[in-house]
Parts: sequence; C-alpha cells; structure tokens
Amino acid sequence: MIERDLGPQPLIEVMTRLEITSEALVKSSTAQLSFKMVSKGCKGRRLTLNGQYKILAALHALRPNEKLTLKDLFNY
Repeated sequence: MIERDLGPQPLIEVMTRLEITSEALVKSSTAQLSFKMVSKGCKGRRLTLNGQYKILAALHALRPNEKLTLKDLFNY
C-alpha cells in the first residue's frame, strides 16, 4: 500500500519565505496548474511528477532568480 498523506511539505515554507500565495502561483502558471494541485502539494497529498513540475515551473516564473528543485519543495 502506498502512503498518500505525507504531512506538510517544504513547499509551504518556500512559498511563505518568498511571499507567494496560491493564487499568484496558479496565475503565473502556463501549464494549467490548479488551486487543488497547489493545495494537495502543500498538505502532503502525493502529486504526480507532472504536477510537481507544474508547481516548480510556476515558482520559477514568479521568482526566476531562485534556484529551486523538486527536492526543495517535496520530501517524497
């Protein structure tokens, strides 16, 4: 059985540190990122790799100088 609820993710801390809201993240995305995906990512519900990359791309669109990777956002 795959564990689906993995607890709060580092994504929350990154968004807080960079002062980015879920709304700003969704609006900056060109890859159809949804509020539900961001919410799941923050709460620790397992996202597909594609969903994780959508969040990462949206963060890079908002803060291009930040060198973030998936390991910085998710601990699974």
